[in-house]
Amino acid sequence: MLPLLKACQLTGSRVNTFMDTRFYVSTGDVDGNDVLPSVSVTFDDRPSRADLVVKDGDILFARMQSTDKVVLVTGAKSNYIWSTGFAALRPKQGTNSRWVSYWLKSQAFQERKNALCTGATQKAITNDAIRELSIPIPPISEQERISQILDEVEAIQLLRTNADDLTAMTIAAAFFNWYGDPNTNAQKLPTAKLGDIAKLERGKFTPRPRNDPSYFDGEYPFIQTGDISNSDGLLSTWRQTLNERGKAVSKEFPAGTIVFAIVGATIGATAILQVPMYCTDSIVGIQVNPKYCFKEYIEFVLRTRRSILLAQAPDAARANLNLEILRDLLIPLPPLESQVKVVEHINKIRALQAAQTASRKRLADLFQSLLHRAFQGEL
Repeated sequence: MLPLLKACQLTGSRVNTFMDTRFYVSTGDVDGNDVLPSVSVTFDDRPSRADLVVKDGDILFARMQSTDKVVLVTGAKSNYIWSTGFAALRPKQGTNSRWVSYWLKSQAFQERKNALCTGATQKAITNDAIRELSIPIPPISEQERISQILDEVEAIQLLRTNADDLTAMTIAAAFFNWYGDPNTNAQKLPTAKLGDIAKLERGKFTPRPRNDPSYFDGEYPFIQTGDISNSDGLLSTWRQTLNERGKAVSKEFPAGTIVFAIVGATIGATAILQVPMYCTDSIVGIQVNPKYCFKEYIEFVLRTRRSILLAQAPDAARANLNLEILRDLLIPLPPLESQVKVVEHINKIRALQAAQTASRKRLADLFQSLLHRAFQGEL
């Protein structure tokens, strides 16, 4: 193992004056290998964190604890302005950029990085702590050979992701084929307020601070908004649990409840609970009256409304979606017998998505296994 800053230079120049507009990349704009800048900025109106420029071949990694985002800079990415929430590395002679990027994605590196993160509120790794990191450096020919193998595995993962995206699109295609866009209700279907055909209740979790450990690590599933946005519409897993003390200060929703995120960047994310779960107050539980509609139908209609609901959220950092906005939301209501056909089709696609999710997890596990073997000299 070699000190990371013996193999790479900690780099990243500050932004010089420019006259045009440029894309700005925050850590939130990175998802896996995808980099999708959400805004373009001028020199004068750029956020204070938009102050990092890099070169082709540099490698960026998120400084924040428990954030495993890594970017190998190529092509147009070298023209972006990057958030100072990233650290930038420039490999020295004898070190391959792809090798470094794969090391930064490895579980071994991420665990070590997380252990070195500091801070009172949002923990992150400092430049001084980066000096304590290390990296295995075999001969350059070996770095290139192993990187090629890992490139091929990542390509397979990309194919899996693309197939998953196409599958998700078939749900929307089936729905629109039957009813058109529910936002415009072009078929002039009867409508009803969501609050008249479903029971809407806000979740609950009253302790302050919210991370008080005395309420957690029991037998009761407890979800927050991130669990919803990562669920592909059916929620059967959780990252936290409550004990008896936590259960007493939270709210449980039964299986079949539509959970809807009403705060932060996840506003409008939806999923259907597959088992009973306790929910924080940043989530609304929607229990559909089966006399009027199917929960799968309502969940998809809400999914199509996400952009509209985001626009109706308060301006203050999109802080909180008013519950009354949801209750007053007009829902097109086709006959139940018509909904059955679409719901059956959606459920078949969801079953396929569950199999694809399992496949995606196996690929991710394989990738981490190969990374481990690569950096142990076993590949």
